[in-house]
Order: sequence, then C-alpha cells, then structure tokens
Amino acid sequence: MTKIRAAITGISGYVPEYRLTNEELSQMVETSDEWIMQRIGIKERRILKGADKATSDMAIPAVQELLKKTNTDPKEIDFIIVATITPDMIFPSTANLIGHKVGAVNAWGYDMAAACSGFIFALESANRFILSGAYKKIIVVGADKMSAITNYEDRTTCPLFGDGAAAVLIEPTEEEVGIYDQILNMDGSGAPHLHMKGGGSLHPASHETVENKEHFVYQEGQTVFKVAVSNMADISVEMMNRNNITPETLGYLVPHQANMRIIEATARRMGITRDKVLINIQRYGNTTAATIPLAIWDYEDKLRKGDNLILTAFGGGFTWGSIYLKWAYDPK
Repeated sequence: MTKIRAAITGISGYVPEYRLTNEELSQMVETSDEWIMQRIGIKERRILKGADKATSDMAIPAVQELLKKTNTDPKEIDFIIVATITPDMIFPSTANLIGHKVGAVNAWGYDMAAACSGFIFALESANRFILSGAYKKIIVVGADKMSAITNYEDRTTCPLFGDGAAAVLIEPTEEEVGIYDQILNMDGSGAPHLHMKGGGSLHPASHETVENKEHFVYQEGQTVFKVAVSNMADISVEMMNRNNITPETLGYLVPHQANMRIIEATARRMGITRDKVLINIQRYGNTTAATIPLAIWDYEDKLRKGDNLILTAFGGGFTWGSIYLKWAYDPK
C-alpha cells in the first residue's frame, strides 16, 4: 500500500511596508543599533500601520497570493488553521474572517495559540488531518501583529518584535516528500517567565489592567534565552539522530527567528555551518508564529525537491517543537 504524506505544495508571505529601524527605536527608548545588533541581531522590523488594521489584514494578502501561485480555487480549500497570539478579536476566529475574505466558502477552521511555536503546532495538526484521508487541501497561516502587544516604552522587549504573515498549502502526496517526523512539547511552568497577563478570563480588560500595562508582552530575557537555547538545540539534535540525518545530508535548518545568538547556538549543537541555516531575523525581527514560514518564503527559490528541512521553534509559556520534512517541489 502506498504511503500518504502531507506536503507543503506552495508558500506565500506578506510584510507591511513600514520599516521600524534601530535608529528610530533609539529615539523612543534608551538603546542603540550596536546594542540591538550585538545582543539580538535585528536591524529593522516591519510594522502594520493604521488603527483599523489587524492580523487578518496581513494574512489575507498572503493567502490570496498563495491561492494564485498554486492555481487553487478558494472553494477547494477544506480547512484553515491560523497560528496567532494576536487574533483580530477573541471571536470569531481569525481563520473564520480569512476564509470569508478569500472566498473559502467550503472550509472550516480555527486559530491556534502556541506563541512562537504556533506554526509548527499548526503544521502538525494539518498533517494529521491530511493523514486522516478526510481533507485534501489545507491552508496553514502563521501571522502576528506583535506591535499591538508590544510596549514601546520597554527597552528590553520593544526591539524584538515585528509584524508579518505567511501561508502554506498542505496537500497529500504519494511521493517521497512531505512531513516525516515531529517532536512537540509544552510546559506551563514557564508561564511566569513569558506571557501577557491581561485580556484573558483571569485578568479581563479593565482600567487597572490597562494602567498597569498588562496587555503587553512580558518576558524575563535571561531565563527565556537559556531555556530556548537548550530546548531548541536538544530537540533539533534529537530529530537528526532519530532520522539518521547528518550535517552533510541536512538541507537546511529553519529556526524560529527570535535571537541570532539562539539560532547560532542551535546550529553549533547540530554541527552545521551558517550557510545551512535560513535566517532573516535582521529584516523582520520576531514575528512570532510567522517567523518560520516567512523564512521559508524568503528562501523558496533556494530550496530543491527532496531537501531535508528541520523546522524548530520555542515559544511563550513554554512551548517548543521540531518538524522534519522533505521539501516537495523545485522553484517554480
């Protein structure tokens, strides 16, 4: 019997036009281009401007371009998963809004909140839906408007984040490509170190939560850095070992773009050189659930059918994971 796998058959992305540079940030808080580049590796980040603009306003053009690139009728889409921690609103889901705007009238779907690991978690969910045999065309979106929950008076967090979106089409294949393996984890004991306190049922929005700035990202940088380096590196090496992947046979590592030092430490542990790591953190910053698909989108023309890719991420609360896949197509 032929084995069915879920494969990425197309990708597209969208980033806002406005570039928030380190020089501009240094006029807002006590920081500098040198400090940010040395510690984080970000040169600029894109920001979605406009009081009436939300996460879906980035995701919709990414999905529309994906449908165009893959010559897919939106009515053929069965299912939409949106990885985001900045949904347009609590409900309806951003997946619901995107489906309506792009004409995916036969699709159902939902949002997934796993912070920076969201895209990997959503990709594995799509994988299982494809393997069930019930679905043939699934769109997975990673999108976040992090500027909406970033405190631009906090010099420790405001240099980190940017806005962006990317979308992939997932389809079944009988070829030797697609998703081969996954390792996914979560540990809620990390919540005190990386979270957003206000806005949920525990601390619903009030004058007090707004005054206390509880609707912004809170991060204990050193703690998160140490745990992220350890977990991303460990899980990536484990993925290599259990699939007999060597530094020579690995095509590319696609890491979450949170901090250049985390990316470099993970690559060292895996024994791979920098040319085997997809990096665009300097251009976009940390777009949370969008970083991994945006990196793939940026480097799509460099990928070849059959390339071994390891995707790895670490996110708030804590969540982390890795997916091993073989790229499904040559540049189009």
